[in-house]
Amino acid sequence: MIQLSDSFTYKRLIKFTLPTIFTMVLTSIYSIVDGFFVSNFAGKTPFSAVNLIMPFLTILGTVGFMFGSGGTAIVSNTYGAGDKEKANRYFSLFVYVAFGIGVILAVLGIIFIEPIARFLGADGAMLENCIIYGRTILVALPFLILQFLFQSFLVAAEKPRMGLYIAISAGLTNMILDAVLVIGLPQEYKLFGAALATMTSQIVGGLVPLIFFIRPNDSILRIGKTSFDGKALVKACTNGSSEFMSNVSMSIVGMIYNTQLMHYAGENGVAAYGAIMYVSMIFSAAFIGYSIGTAPIIGFHNGAQNHREVKSILIKSLKMIGLCGLTMLLLSQVLARPLAAIFVGYDAELMEITVHGFKIFALSFFFMGFGIYGSSFFTALNNGLISALISFLRALVFQGGSVLILPTILGIDGIWWAIVVAEVMAVIMTSFFLILNQKKYQY
Repeated sequence: MIQLSDSFTYKRLIKFTLPTIFTMVLTSIYSIVDGFFVSNFAGKTPFSAVNLIMPFLTILGTVGFMFGSGGTAIVSNTYGAGDKEKANRYFSLFVYVAFGIGVILAVLGIIFIEPIARFLGADGAMLENCIIYGRTILVALPFLILQFLFQSFLVAAEKPRMGLYIAISAGLTNMILDAVLVIGLPQEYKLFGAALATMTSQIVGGLVPLIFFIRPNDSILRIGKTSFDGKALVKACTNGSSEFMSNVSMSIVGMIYNTQLMHYAGENGVAAYGAIMYVSMIFSAAFIGYSIGTAPIIGFHNGAQNHREVKSILIKSLKMIGLCGLTMLLLSQVLARPLAAIFVGYDAELMEITVHGFKIFALSFFFMGFGIYGSSFFTALNNGLISALISFLRALVFQGGSVLILPTILGIDGIWWAIVVAEVMAVIMTSFFLILNQKKYQY
């Protein structure tokens, strides 16, 4: 079994992170399944409604990423420093607090989903669809938050494969229920069926690892007694603020995209963006999975003052991310049309908009991984400020600014080019921070 304390070659690094990469990709895929079934069996308006309300739902779920990534850095550093008991107290505290916050956010979301959907621009049938889908999904929010949290902690517990098995279980639950409910239910209930399938899968994804960690297990972590530690919670939130900020920013930017697309292309634009983002989610999930998979290793060796290993992992990671990004770019150009056809092949005009936009949007895949990994790298080093700054500038400032400015010059093409410009700027910024902090962290 590969342990955090090991020295990592390329082969060992890939072997250790691959389950987490697959976990994140599968998590994205079973989210995409809803889009496939809704678009093809419920129709274009419900599909647009799902894409319109999804950024809001994603914002609420990012609490899990925050406590997962930020808490993992603390737990891994503490464990690397030799205090296993304290590491488990921190772990238990983060789980309890994250779940409690999830319950509160779920209740508030259910109450205020209608005015939020109206604010995002929904009305008529789209508004009704947003409410149906949103309220159903929000029931499982506490478990979705736990699912995101445990994706990081299963790696820290040296159980990345278990994370993969849980993702497979949750994904199969969603796919099977989608096929049964969306296809089998009458037209007016198909969207509810898709939401119910996703809700059930999220409960599976959060509940199974919760039970594992509560019971006696052979990992280095277990949920048990803890005590309130305000400093640890603040530190976890600070460390994880980059992941929180990244996901919140991307959701806000998604809302801006939808607003701009409604202006320049109407409902077809929103549907095209939804299809593009579903495919993009798979590619970005691979980078996110790798970053989550390597973060506990970096945190452990940083806590153990093994700077040579931290440097080795950083160099290896940047090389692999570059190669992976180039491969994704080439694949996306070749597969643009068949990928678009999966979601919008039933509408010729919508199909052409989607293929054209995707070929431009996909140029960002070569650059995307560097910003994602850079933010995660500084989180693992317990430098939440730089990590959050990378995420904030990359996701909100660069991309948000680009999607507002470029369409005034390039029209609808400016919306597709915005992500490319933002990711290039993120690479430059990430390089700057890595060079600036080289001496401080001795990598």
